Amino acid sequence: MASLSLNSFPLQPPSQPRKLADSSCPSSLTPFNGGAAGGLKPIVVCGNPPTFVSAPGRRIVAVGDLHGDLAKARCALEIAGVLSSDGRDMWTGGETAKAKGGAVFQVNGNHETMNVSADFRYVDLRGFDECLDFLGYLNDCKNNWEEAFVTWVGVSERLKDFKMSQQYWDPWNLVKPAKPTNTKKDMLPFQQKDLGQRQQGVIARSTLLRPGGPLACELARHAVVLKVDDWVFCHGGLLPHHVAYGLERMNWEVSKWMRGLRESDDSPQIPFIATSGYDSVVWNRLYSRDVSDLDRHQINQASLIQSILEETLQAVGAKAMVVGHTPQSTGVNCAYGCSIWRIDVGMSSGVLDSQPEVLEIRDSKARAIKSKRDTFRELQIVDYT
Repeated sequence: MASLSLNSFPLQPPSQPRKLADSSCPSSLTPFNGGAAGGLKPIVVCGNPPTFVSAPGRRIVAVGDLHGDLAKARCALEIAGVLSSDGRDMWTGGETAKAKGGAVFQVNGNHETMNVSADFRYVDLRGFDECLDFLGYLNDCKNNWEEAFVTWVGVSERLKDFKMSQQYWDPWNLVKPAKPTNTKKDMLPFQQKDLGQRQQGVIARSTLLRPGGPLACELARHAVVLKVDDWVFCHGGLLPHHVAYGLERMNWEVSKWMRGLRESDDSPQIPFIATSGYDSVVWNRLYSRDVSDLDRHQINQASLIQSILEETLQAVGAKAMVVGHTPQSTGVNCAYGCSIWRIDVGMSSGVLDSQPEVLEIRDSKARAIKSKRDTFRELQIVDYT
C-alpha cells in the first residue's frame, strides 16, 4: 500500500482529534480553517500517527505499491487526474491538494517495517550505494534534513544518470535478494575495495533506517492502518484480532518503535501483531488470492474467508477494505461482494512492470481507473449506497 490522496503532518498525542495543519514548518501545528473548495467541511484527523479521518464529501484516490518507481508513481497520479502530464509535476487535483483543504496520506507496509528492523534481504546492492550517497549529500547540506530530504529526488536522478549505465540499473534487480559474493580471500584488490564500499553502504542504510534513524522517523509519521470515513486502508489485510487489539494502539506502537522510543534500557520492541508473522497487518494475504487459483478444498474455505472479512469490517465500522501487498495480474479488482479491493497492480519496473491503475472512491461509489480516459467515464462503478 502506498498512498491515498485526500500530506503528512507532525505527530500529536493520540487522544485528541485535530484539523489538518497547513504550514511549511513540519514542527508547527497551525489549525487549517479554510481553503476547502465547494463548501466542504475541513478534514479532521484523529490518532498518532493518523488513524481515523473524517472527510465527508471528498474524492478519495488510492494508489497501490510503488516500490520506488518514481516514473510509474507520476503516471499513476496523472491517471488519477491530480498531476500534470507535461513533465512539470504540477498538482491538478483541485480540492485534493493540501493548500485547498485536501490531504495525502501514506500507509506503511512490509518493506518499510523490514528495513527498520534491518531486514535487507530484498534490497538491491545499489540501494545501499544510494544510502551512502544520501548521507554524503546530507553532509553537503550541512545536515539540514528537510533540505536534503526534499531535494534528494532530483539529485539522486542526476547521480544515477551520471555514474550508472542502464544495464547496471537492471529493473529486475530491484526486488530480488542479492546473490552471495565470493569470500574476501578470493577477491582481487579492486573487488575488496568494492566490498568495503558495500559494507559502508550497509552501515549507511542501517544508520538512516534503524529505530530512531532519520528515515525511520519519517516513516513513523505514517500509519499501518488508516480508516477514512467508512473505508479502511492497510497494506496486507486487517483481521478481527487486529481490530480487537486496537487500530490506534497498533499505529502508535509501530510509530514508537520506528522512532526508537523505549520504556527501559532494552532495544525498542518490534510490534509483532502489526509487522511480523504471516497474519500481521503488513504481511497478511488472506483476502488477496484469486478464487480461481484455489483448489476444491480451498474454495470451500472461501465462504469462511468472506465471513472473516465481514466480521472485521463490522468490528471496525467500515463498508469495505483496500489492500495492496499482493500483485494483481488482472489489475485493480474487488472480491467477496466488493468488500475488499486489491490495488497492488505490480506497476514497478522491478515487479511486473505493469501499467499503473488507481482506485477512485467518490460519493460512496468505487471504481478502478486504468487510463486517463477512464477519469471521465462512468464505467465499472460499484455503488455502496
